[in-house]
Amino acid sequence: MIRKASIMKVFANCHEEYRKRHDELWPEMEKMLLAHGVNTYSIFLESNSNTLFTYLEIEDEGLWAKSADTPECQRWWDYMKDIMETNPDHSPVSTPLPEVFHLEQRYQVNSGGVR
Repeated sequence: MIRKASIMKVFANCHEEYRKRHDELWPEMEKMLLAHGVNTYSIFLESNSNTLFTYLEIEDEGLWAKSADTPECQRWWDYMKDIMETNPDHSPVSTPLPEVFHLEQRYQVNSGGVR
């Protein structure tokens, strides 16, 4: 699994609208994300700085890169451009974050064995 993280910015007066739009994520957008190898996708908000922290796990970088060219993604970017910092093509201004540490518990050993 490939772990990816980045930061983006939401406008100060748009925190609730940003949350609302994601609470109402279009079914076709969810389907597209899953079809492009997303296993988990989380977005966190640091409200004092209007910073969004995104974390996702994907299966394949090439497949994930193709998601940006889908009609669903292009439509989503257009939908979100009024509430967050975006590039001229309406994609979110996003700064990738390199991973510097990872800890994962794969199994637990206890007196009854492994679980």
